[in-house]
Amino acid sequence: MARLLLVEDDDTIGHALSSSLAAHGHEIAWHTRGRDALAEAARGPLDLVLLDLGLPDLDGVAVCRGLRAAQPDAVVVMLTARAEEMDVIIGLEAGADDYLTKPVRLAELHARVRAHLRRRAPATPGGPPALGDLALDTAARRVTVDGTEVTLRTKEYELLARLAAEPGVAVSRETLMSEVWDEHWFGSTKTLDVHVAALRRRLAEAGGSARLPTIVTLRGHGYRLDPP
Repeated sequence: MARLLLVEDDDTIGHALSSSLAAHGHEIAWHTRGRDALAEAARGPLDLVLLDLGLPDLDGVAVCRGLRAAQPDAVVVMLTARAEEMDVIIGLEAGADDYLTKPVRLAELHARVRAHLRRRAPATPGGPPALGDLALDTAARRVTVDGTEVTLRTKEYELLARLAAEPGVAVSRETLMSEVWDEHWFGSTKTLDVHVAALRRRLAEAGGSARLPTIVTLRGHGYRLDPP
C-alpha cells in the first residue's frame, strides 16, 4: 500500500480522486489548502503527491517547492487546468516529476501512479512479488508457467497483467473494465466474468503441478490475485 497526498480544493474532483485511489488500495490524505498539505508532508513519509496548482490560500508552485523540500523522495504529480507550456515548465522546475491536465482521466491517472510507484520502489532480492511458477514478461507480453509459454488472448493477458501488478490487492470491476477495456465501455460487464473464467481455465490447463496464483472472486466488488 502506498501513502498518497492529494491536494485539491474542488470537492467534486477531490471526492472522485480520493475514492478511486483508495479503491486501488492506497492510503489517501486529502487536503484542500496548501498550508494543510505542507503540514501533512511534515508528519511522515509520502510515496506520491497529487498537487492541484490552483489553490485558494497559497500559490501551487510555492507549495510544490515546499513539498519537495519536505519530501525529497516522494513523487510529485501536478494536477492543473493550466495547459500553457510555461506553467508546466515552471512547475517541473519547482520540483514536480510529472503533470496531468484537467479534466483528469481516471484510467490515465492510475496508470501514471502505478508507473511512478514502480520506478520509485527500491530493488529487492528476488525481483517483483512472487507469483510462484507463473512469470510475466511485460516487455514481450509473454506469460510462462514453469518455463513453458502460455498462449493468451489479448484481453486475457491484459487482465492478468493488471491483477499481477498488485498481487493481493482487491481490484474493483469498474477499475478492470476501465483499464483493461475502456473507460467509455458501455457494454455488459459480463464480458469481464467470461474473460476471468477463460483465464483461470488456461492457467489450470498449463499448470499441472505448478505453483500458481489464484484469481479470487470478491462478490459485489471485483477480483484479487493471491500469490501461491
